[in-house]
Amino acid sequence: MKQGVIIGFLGKTQDRFSEYQKPVTTREKLAIVSRIEGIDGVEMVFPYENDTPEETKRWMDEFGLNFAAINVNIKKEPEWVPGALSRPDKDIRDRAVAMIKKAKDFARAVGAPHVSCCPLSDGYDMLFQIDYRKTWRHMIETVGEAADYMPEVPLFIEPKYSETRVHCQLDTTAKALLLLKEVNNPSTGVTLDMGHSLQSQENPAQSLANIYESGYEAYIHTNDNDTRADWDLIGASRHFLHYVELMFWAQQCGYDKYFTTDASPRVFDVIEFFNRHAEVSIGAYNLAKSLNHQQIREMMQQEDYNGLMKMINKEIYRV
Repeated sequence: MKQGVIIGFLGKTQDRFSEYQKPVTTREKLAIVSRIEGIDGVEMVFPYENDTPEETKRWMDEFGLNFAAINVNIKKEPEWVPGALSRPDKDIRDRAVAMIKKAKDFARAVGAPHVSCCPLSDGYDMLFQIDYRKTWRHMIETVGEAADYMPEVPLFIEPKYSETRVHCQLDTTAKALLLLKEVNNPSTGVTLDMGHSLQSQENPAQSLANIYESGYEAYIHTNDNDTRADWDLIGASRHFLHYVELMFWAQQCGYDKYFTTDASPRVFDVIEFFNRHAEVSIGAYNLAKSLNHQQIREMMQQEDYNGLMKMINKEIYRV
């Protein structure tokens, strides 16, 4: 199991009410990653956490780290606050696509395996606010153009139910898959964030299986929440059985990318927070691996529900 971390959570973060932790440079964030037990992967936000590709590669080599992904941010600039890929203004959409293309350039230059994009600002807050037909067509066109550019660097799209919009355009895994079916580019995939999936009232393991059965690759973000909001808690702190089941199906699907934590320490000690997250993630992964996969699949086929419940009680909950 390979574990990574989104390094934006290693420094100062803020919400509407407070600020958390202290500001640190990108190089200092990488130094922190090197001190977290069990994590050697980095998801870096483009263009805000990057120097030149050469300098960035030197930092990564200095601390013995690997790239899990490049995360392209198309929501921070003022013009993209109301949306980026689906806006009526073509110039605004074109600049958002150009940012994704630049992220692909950077990913290739530093040797990152793919680019992930979560278009959080694309959506709506009020009814009658947007033209649903046109905005959907814009999403297909813009994501399609970004995917067509440099296909050797795959583009993974990350859905989320809400935030920063009340309704995000891509609010479920199914909606993201529908978009990719329309885009029809094999160099695309879905970033499955466990917390986003739970917030959308999905079962993350089922969503993962749906991605693969639809012919696409997945990239997994690990965390947890209470389903009411995307709290980015330590993995399995609220949904332990969901977490183990996600690990089970990741193994069934042959998942070989990084499990990257998208969790936020806020009031907790940063290194110990991520130590605990990495610890429970590898524990859940190994627990899933220890299960008799063939027997479980046979019980599913035979609809042996009591046998499956007994397996959960004895092998997972250990009661």
